Amino acid sequence: MSRIKVDALQGTSGSDTAITLSGANATVGGTLSVTGVHTIGTNAVATSDGGAATTSIVQGLAKAWSRFNGTGTVAIDDSFNIASITDDSTGQYSLAISNDMANADYAKVTGGGAYAIQQTGDTASVADFHSYSSSPAYADYTDLQFVIHGDLA
Repeated sequence: MSRIKVDALQGTSGSDTAITLSGANATVGGTLSVTGVHTIGTNAVATSDGGAATTSIVQGLAKAWSRFNGTGTVAIDDSFNIASITDDSTGQYSLAISNDMANADYAKVTGGGAYAIQQTGDTASVADFHSYSSSPAYADYTDLQFVIHGDLA
């Protein structure tokens, strides 16, 4: 196996160092443009605006979301990591998660035209919720959304 050992890389069109290498670590001196599909590890972090703290990128991502029409023939308008929706009854819906969550302890943020939304009966693979009118009674609405945060299985 061949090895090339260098401390820094510099482009031929300038005098600034583009990449500095130190053991297994590399520092990019300018903008890193990436094309194609690239995988980041579960240890990837982002530095806060003030630079004093970091946060896990994987923990901060939405793991699933959906916007759907809850009236008439219930249909998903757009979604991510949602396989299907079931119209359980007036104002009652179950959304099947394509790639399961690690457990049923995930957080859901809901919204839309409903007066209130109750989140119930979740499993690692299904998110259930009910939409209410101001009565309160179950009611269908045309514009309902939710986002799931938590750990994927």
